[in-house]
Amino acid sequence: MHEALTDFAAMVAESPAVRSVLRNPQFDPGVKSQILADLAGDTEPLFTNFLRVAAEKGRAGEIEEIAKEFEHLMAVEEKRLTVELTTARELSDSEADAILKQIEKAAGRKVDATRTVDPDLVGGIVLNVGSLRVDASVRGRLERLRHELVRR
Repeated sequence: MHEALTDFAAMVAESPAVRSVLRNPQFDPGVKSQILADLAGDTEPLFTNFLRVAAEKGRAGEIEEIAKEFEHLMAVEEKRLTVELTTARELSDSEADAILKQIEKAAGRKVDATRTVDPDLVGGIVLNVGSLRVDASVRGRLERLRHELVRR
Protein backbone atom coordinates (compact mmCIF):
# COMPACT_ATOMS: atom_id res chain seq x y z
CA MET A 1 0.00 0.00 0.00
CA HIS A 2 2.94 2.30 0.70
CA GLU A 3 4.06 2.50 -2.91
CA ALA A 4 0.49 2.83 -4.19
CA LEU A 5 -0.17 5.78 -1.87
CA THR A 6 3.08 7.51 -2.83
CA ASP A 7 2.40 7.06 -6.56
CA PHE A 8 -1.21 8.17 -6.18
CA ALA A 9 -0.25 11.31 -4.23
CA ALA A 10 2.30 12.18 -6.93
CA MET A 11 -0.39 11.78 -9.59
CA VAL A 12 -2.73 14.09 -7.65
CA ALA A 13 0.08 16.63 -7.18
CA GLU A 14 0.71 16.69 -10.94
CA SER A 15 -2.95 17.28 -11.79
CA PRO A 16 -4.26 20.70 -10.75
CA ALA A 17 -7.76 19.76 -11.93
CA VAL A 18 -7.94 16.65 -9.72
CA ARG A 19 -6.43 18.52 -6.78
CA SER A 20 -8.97 21.31 -7.22
CA VAL A 21 -11.93 18.91 -7.24
CA LEU A 22 -10.67 16.99 -4.21
CA ARG A 23 -10.15 20.17 -2.21
CA ASN A 24 -13.43 21.80 -3.22
CA PRO A 25 -15.87 21.59 -0.27
CA GLN A 26 -18.85 22.01 -2.61
CA PHE A 27 -18.37 18.54 -4.06
CA ASP A 28 -20.11 15.74 -2.19
CA PRO A 29 -17.77 13.30 -0.42
CA GLY A 30 -19.49 10.43 -2.28
CA VAL A 31 -18.56 12.02 -5.61
CA LYS A 32 -14.96 12.47 -4.44
CA SER A 33 -14.92 8.86 -3.24
CA GLN A 34 -15.99 7.65 -6.68
CA ILE A 35 -13.44 9.87 -8.42
CA LEU A 36 -10.65 8.51 -6.21
CA ALA A 37 -11.76 4.92 -6.78
CA ASP A 38 -11.87 5.49 -10.55
CA LEU A 39 -8.42 7.06 -10.51
CA ALA A 40 -7.03 4.20 -8.42
CA GLY A 41 -8.25 1.71 -11.01
CA ASP A 42 -7.34 -1.90 -10.37
CA THR A 43 -5.02 -1.35 -7.43
CA GLU A 44 -5.30 -3.52 -4.35
CA PRO A 45 -8.72 -3.37 -2.64
CA LEU A 46 -7.20 -2.24 0.68
CA PHE A 47 -5.85 0.89 -0.99
CA THR A 48 -9.11 1.61 -2.82
CA ASN A 49 -11.01 1.23 0.47
CA PHE A 50 -8.55 3.59 2.15
CA LEU A 51 -9.22 6.22 -0.54
CA ARG A 52 -12.99 5.80 -0.15
CA VAL A 53 -12.81 6.21 3.65
CA ALA A 54 -10.55 9.27 3.29
CA ALA A 55 -13.10 10.86 0.95
CA GLU A 56 -16.09 9.95 3.11
CA LYS A 57 -14.37 11.48 6.16
CA GLY A 58 -13.74 14.73 4.28
CA ARG A 59 -10.01 14.13 3.81
CA ALA A 60 -9.85 13.64 0.02
CA GLY A 61 -8.10 16.99 -0.42
CA GLU A 62 -5.38 15.94 1.99
CA ILE A 63 -4.16 12.83 0.15
CA GLU A 64 -0.76 14.41 -0.55
CA GLU A 65 -0.25 15.36 3.10
CA ILE A 66 -1.41 11.91 4.24
CA ALA A 67 1.12 10.30 1.89
CA LYS A 68 3.95 12.49 3.24
CA GLU A 69 3.07 11.66 6.84
CA PHE A 70 2.77 7.97 6.01
CA GLU A 71 6.20 8.08 4.34
CA HIS A 72 7.63 9.76 7.44
CA LEU A 73 6.13 7.12 9.73
CA MET A 74 7.46 4.32 7.51
CA ALA A 75 10.94 5.87 7.57
CA VAL A 76 10.86 6.04 11.37
CA GLU A 77 9.63 2.45 11.65
CA GLU A 78 12.26 1.17 9.20
CA LYS A 79 14.92 3.36 10.84
CA ARG A 80 15.66 5.04 7.51
CA LEU A 81 17.56 8.30 7.47
CA THR A 82 16.44 10.94 4.98
CA VAL A 83 19.24 13.21 3.79
CA GLU A 84 19.68 15.95 1.24
CA LEU A 85 23.06 15.90 -0.46
CA THR A 86 24.05 19.13 -2.20
CA THR A 87 27.18 19.26 -4.34
CA ALA A 88 28.88 21.87 -6.49
CA ARG A 89 28.63 19.65 -9.55
CA GLU A 90 26.55 16.72 -10.69
CA LEU A 91 27.90 13.51 -9.18
CA SER A 92 28.08 10.26 -11.06
CA ASP A 93 25.96 7.48 -9.59
CA SER A 94 29.08 5.69 -8.35
CA GLU A 95 30.36 8.85 -6.60
CA ALA A 96 26.98 9.46 -4.95
CA ASP A 97 26.70 5.80 -3.92
CA ALA A 98 30.17 5.93 -2.31
CA ILE A 99 29.20 9.00 -0.26
CA LEU A 100 25.86 7.50 0.74
CA LYS A 101 27.52 4.22 1.78
CA GLN A 102 29.83 6.19 4.08
CA ILE A 103 26.82 7.96 5.61
CA GLU A 104 25.01 4.62 6.07
CA LYS A 105 28.08 3.13 7.74
CA ALA A 106 28.49 6.11 10.09
CA ALA A 107 24.78 6.30 10.95
CA GLY A 108 24.17 2.55 11.09
CA ARG A 109 20.92 3.10 9.18
CA LYS A 110 19.64 2.88 5.62
CA VAL A 111 19.78 6.25 3.87
CA ASP A 112 17.22 7.76 1.48
CA ALA A 113 18.83 10.69 -0.30
CA THR A 114 17.81 13.51 -2.56
CA ARG A 115 20.58 15.06 -4.58
CA THR A 116 20.82 18.68 -5.68
CA VAL A 117 23.48 20.75 -7.38
CA ASP A 118 24.50 24.25 -6.24
CA PRO A 119 27.42 25.64 -8.27
CA ASP A 120 27.85 28.42 -5.66
CA LEU A 121 29.37 25.83 -3.30
CA VAL A 122 32.52 25.95 -5.48
CA GLY A 123 33.50 22.45 -4.25
CA GLY A 124 32.73 19.92 -1.56
CA ILE A 125 29.31 18.93 -0.21
CA VAL A 126 26.56 20.11 2.10
CA LEU A 127 24.57 17.43 3.88
CA ASN A 128 21.20 18.14 5.52
CA VAL A 129 19.73 15.52 7.85
CA GLY A 130 16.63 16.83 9.56
CA SER A 131 17.75 19.91 11.49
CA LEU A 132 21.43 18.94 11.27
CA ARG A 133 23.52 20.61 8.56
CA VAL A 134 27.06 19.49 7.75
CA ASP A 135 28.78 22.00 5.48
CA ALA A 136 31.97 20.64 3.96
CA SER A 137 31.91 23.00 0.99
CA VAL A 138 34.52 25.48 -0.14
CA ARG A 139 31.96 28.26 0.23
CA GLY A 140 31.29 27.17 3.81
CA ARG A 141 34.98 27.07 4.65
CA LEU A 142 35.46 30.55 3.18
CA GLU A 143 32.52 31.86 5.22
CA ARG A 144 33.93 30.37 8.44
CA LEU A 145 37.34 31.89 7.64
CA ARG A 146 35.74 35.29 6.98
CA HIS A 147 33.88 35.17 10.32
CA GLU A 148 37.07 34.17 12.10
CA LEU A 149 38.99 37.07 10.54
CA VAL A 150 36.22 39.55 11.40
CA ARG A 151 36.22 38.41 15.04
CA ARG A 152 39.97 39.05 15.40
